[in-house]
Amino acid sequence: MDNRAGEMEVFALAAELKSFSAAGRKLKLSPSAVSKLVTRLEDRLGTRLVVRSTRMLQLTPEGETYLARAQRILAEIADTEEMVSGGGRTLPRGPLSINASVGFGERYILPLTWEFQQLFPDIQLDITLTDDIVDLIRERVDIAIRHGPMRNSSLMARKLGESRQVVIASPGYLERHGVPKTPAELIHHNCINFNFRRAVEGWPFRDPKTGSRELLPVSGNLKASSGSIIRQFCLDHLGIGRVGRFHVEPDIEAGRLVPVLEDFNPEDLEEIHAVYAGHEHLALRIRTYIDFIAARL
Repeated sequence: MDNRAGEMEVFALAAELKSFSAAGRKLKLSPSAVSKLVTRLEDRLGTRLVVRSTRMLQLTPEGETYLARAQRILAEIADTEEMVSGGGRTLPRGPLSINASVGFGERYILPLTWEFQQLFPDIQLDITLTDDIVDLIRERVDIAIRHGPMRNSSLMARKLGESRQVVIASPGYLERHGVPKTPAELIHHNCINFNFRRAVEGWPFRDPKTGSRELLPVSGNLKASSGSIIRQFCLDHLGIGRVGRFHVEPDIEAGRLVPVLEDFNPEDLEEIHAVYAGHEHLALRIRTYIDFIAARL
């Protein structure tokens, strides 16, 4: 039987170090032996994984995909061996990359990091906050926190919670421009929209008498890529925004921002998921983090 895990480990190390020679030194193998193992792996898979050059290795798209999956499989093997050898009581260990939106990350991920590291000191966290949708495989992200409905994909997801949407403005803006009493009055206001392609055109409202819903087009002279930016624009008295309430809850409590048109709020909820590549048998460090964050949300 082929030693597939061994080949996978050699390939992963060579890919991470971008060198057959460097991988050989760590594994106490010659560069040619490492190259032959990778070639044998490519022959079995029937596809090229690396582009060889005199300077460094370059991964093909297939190599990037294989590397991401191989790293997870090898981590699961290590987790399993540690758990068995430790009588099931071992703590998770290893690198863990987290990706979250700026607003959610600043409100929840960063404040919980100290507690997580006290509980699990052998996990090395790598946290990136961005409002761009990243490719988990290509960017080698273990867990991404995403908002909104899940699209059909090969990714797995665990629901962490829901966030109610709210229309907000600053007291200063409302004092100068008036408080809209109905959604139709938004035509006279500067409404701050999202600029990304998946953003819904218009804001939904509910008729409090009939219960019917409509998507109302709104416009203004500002757009933004995240709820955090819209929040700041609203704090700066620049207009009216509509964001997940988690972005602005402290501001509402402190009176810095005011909910408007609440009688017309459709009570739509934006789902929040932890998304990851692979299958239901997660590496221990990934499962541990998801369980940790889910319990605190």
